[in-house]
Amino acid sequence: MRGRKELDMVYRVFVEKKKELAGEAASTLADIRGLLGIENLEGLRIVNRYDVENITAELFEACKKTVFSEPQLDIVSDELEADGVTMFAVEYLPGQFDQRADSAAQCVQIISEGERPMVRTAKVYLLSGALSDEDVARIK
Repeated sequence: MRGRKELDMVYRVFVEKKKELAGEAASTLADIRGLLGIENLEGLRIVNRYDVENITAELFEACKKTVFSEPQLDIVSDELEADGVTMFAVEYLPGQFDQRADSAAQCVQIISEGERPMVRTAKVYLLSGALSDEDVARIK
């Protein structure tokens, strides 16, 4: 039987497409430079963050490489390398439907054959370059 304390834990994982497959980041970088004219933006990474609760640590570890990522396409990490970059996250507001979180919760439930966990997601943007506060505000 699972302990209540373990189920109260919130587990977090970061998932990023491998650089050569990061099409969304490349196209967003091109859009920001072209449409906003922010040439100081040297690089952009987009990382999906998953926060999961009401599951065991073992189930969470198993789901990292089956539900939350595709090992051949993604880089999975427990910590986010954010040295020397400007970072912000965009997440759904309470009451808004988050398709990525709903799909992940359904998949975890199928694997566990148990109750559906609580899953929340966010897109984390990591910007590199000599950006002013005004540049960052315009990007946001």
